[in-house]
Amino acid sequence: MSAAEAPLVLDVQGLHVDIRTAAGVVHPVRDVSLQVRRGETLCVVGESGCGKSMTSLALMGLLPRAATRRARTMDFLGEDLGRADAKRMNALRGDRIAMVFQEPMTALNPAYTIGEQLTEHYRHHRDASPAQARERAVELLEKVGIASAGERLRQYPHQLSGGLRQRVMIAMALMCGPELLIADEPSTALDVTIQAQILRLLADLQKELGIAMVLITHDLGVVARIADRVAVMYAGQVVEEGTAAEIFARPQHPYTRGLLACIPVPGRTEPGSRLGSIPGVVPSLAGELRGCTFRERCPQATAACTQAIALRDAGAGRRWRCILETEAVPA
Repeated sequence: MSAAEAPLVLDVQGLHVDIRTAAGVVHPVRDVSLQVRRGETLCVVGESGCGKSMTSLALMGLLPRAATRRARTMDFLGEDLGRADAKRMNALRGDRIAMVFQEPMTALNPAYTIGEQLTEHYRHHRDASPAQARERAVELLEKVGIASAGERLRQYPHQLSGGLRQRVMIAMALMCGPELLIADEPSTALDVTIQAQILRLLADLQKELGIAMVLITHDLGVVARIADRVAVMYAGQVVEEGTAAEIFARPQHPYTRGLLACIPVPGRTEPGSRLGSIPGVVPSLAGELRGCTFRERCPQATAACTQAIALRDAGAGRRWRCILETEAVPA
């Protein structure tokens, strides 16, 4: 079965997140639509402040208290997450839906051993005995490449390196055999060698277990290595979506092209040459936002960009949010 024929695991349409502050309402996620199928890796990419992590927290039901979410559809294998109450979300989190959080150096609780943190939710969701949970924890630690797994269970997070802590986080997310894994920048704060190991591990586990994965990152090198499909986010919106091959070979949105221009291309980028850059910063997401939010940074912006910009649908999941005609956008 091809990826396009695999059943949908997650179907999100029209997701909004609003946060009330003393200065007004902030809109970090605006009309986001995403789909991911079984065995598929969807990469959500964009610079800091574009709403990637807030989208993942909205899917997990872990938003701050001041935040609210709403969506036309939040379907997870036939279940409406938007209507699930706190008790139901607690039953889903860590069991059928799991998340690898940012910053492995701080994501684990320093007051508990690795074993205690790995086995707690497994015993809760599976009603397992301590011995069964420990056996499962050892199995998962070995699967993620940690030697002497039984001894590691007695250690505390401060006794492990950053790379080992991230492997523990991945093992923890996989303890109950989830059908959807959300990984929020899992290689952040790790050195380049360890980053490559973690990404290869995630890709291998995803293929072996056949789970759907949403990988959040700002690193296009990561996207090129692991993604099946890509959603590019800017200022809380998805501005372009397509297969990884389409995004890299023929980007349609000026923001996507700007991101790609910022990375060196082996064999094409001259050593010591100047890389591309995108001037300016992501706009404030407070208050009402009109038109294309990228227009202040876009070299091709026109007066028409101040109007509402709808997603243009080319079929087969290929979409972008720009008024430029396809022929006018360079490959």
